[in-house]
Amino acid sequence: MMDVIIIGGGVAGCAAARELSRYKAEILVVDKEEDVCCGTSKANSAIVHAGFDAPAGSRMAALNVAGSRMMPTLAKELDFAYEQCGSLVVCLSEEDRPALEKLYENGITNGVEGLRIVEREELRAMEPHIADEAVAALWAPTGGIVCPFGLTYAFAENAAKNGVRFQFNTEVQKVEPIDGGWRLQTSRGPLEARCIVNAAGVHADELHNQVSDERMTIVPRRGDYFLLDHTAGDHVHHTIFQLPGKYGKGVLVTPTVHGNLLIGPTANDIDDKEDTATTAAELDEVRTKAGLAVKDLPLRQTITSFAGLRAHELRHEFFIEEAAPGFVDCAGIESPGLSASPAIGQEVASLVQRILNLPENPDFDPHRQGILDPKTLPFAERAALIQQNPAYGQIICRCETVTEGEIVDAIHRVPGARSLDGVKRRTRAGMGRCQAGFCSPRVLEILARELGLPQEEITKCGGTSRLIVGTNKDSL
Repeated sequence: MMDVIIIGGGVAGCAAARELSRYKAEILVVDKEEDVCCGTSKANSAIVHAGFDAPAGSRMAALNVAGSRMMPTLAKELDFAYEQCGSLVVCLSEEDRPALEKLYENGITNGVEGLRIVEREELRAMEPHIADEAVAALWAPTGGIVCPFGLTYAFAENAAKNGVRFQFNTEVQKVEPIDGGWRLQTSRGPLEARCIVNAAGVHADELHNQVSDERMTIVPRRGDYFLLDHTAGDHVHHTIFQLPGKYGKGVLVTPTVHGNLLIGPTANDIDDKEDTATTAAELDEVRTKAGLAVKDLPLRQTITSFAGLRAHELRHEFFIEEAAPGFVDCAGIESPGLSASPAIGQEVASLVQRILNLPENPDFDPHRQGILDPKTLPFAERAALIQQNPAYGQIICRCETVTEGEIVDAIHRVPGARSLDGVKRRTRAGMGRCQAGFCSPRVLEILARELGLPQEEITKCGGTSRLIVGTNKDSL
């Protein structure tokens, strides 16, 4: 019997795993997908919210502010992309100004530092492309942007470095109490642990309701986005939110840490917890609303659109508590869950430690080194690296200038890439303008070679998403 099983390898589950690895325990993370970061954590706004929006006094507010404060130090410790660019909530009419002031007061109550209201002229100086109708904005200098993949992988890799194990393609089908703990019936057989952490995202309510009479209802809330090319990346310099007002609740426009421009999301409650298809209607809504706060948006520079699901619990709160003896919920983690994830991990770990009375891990190492990007090196160092390992001089993805050396590194990490999407999210090979049109065959070849598998077994994103069904020679 293990000490802890964490169900779900999203950013919250991986943050909890990393914090729990500070203790001496046998810890396993299981996920029904082929990798970590395959659910809500891979398709969101990539925003570190300052914390002015969550209801004052809520756990959501407290963990948002705490997580946001932790990000700068954590980014250095775990080596992931993060930038504290600040955010602006734009007010588009004088009649909505009281709502802007109320948002400011809520942020002050939540403990957000540096908040102030900027007027029209200062706002236009900060953001030349702000809409002409804008009258003022709430400026939050502690707002930021982050790579959601990079953050999740950083948590997971550091957890693995400190002894946490990961098991993928393992769907938890049933939870049942046993003497001294819990048994999970999974698609790969039973697993047992003294304590369970339920970080199953949009499916967390299904597991919770198996062990508790207090019902939980999670509704998948889908949001559609446009991602624009690097050529559009400097259209805005801060995250631009719209103040909900007479035009309804708007969508955000933000730069990304990789130099793109991101626009979205919509918010549409659906029934299917696996439905991440974009729709024409929702993308039209993004187009219409985005231009209300930011003018001259270069939407012709769109390179892809995508949709993600938020785990919206009807009470709109984070649930981090012991739902049954030894069964800990980490549920309802919707926005600002990415921002709050470092603090969520701490709270989950603290709760589990109190249940199990775990001793500290004297060998815990809080540091993690990210994948080396040769582009960031001075010319002489880059040349020396290529001389030592020629794979770092072999460009595989031309759009994002990703080398074979980076892809090999991504594959051999723990947990490492096992699919084209796993490589893409770790290295950005396939994230550029051509959206993997040119580099996919080479990435597939490298995966097959490094994993020792036939190319027919390499998938786009796990499961049955194979790209090759056979070879021409075999069929002749």
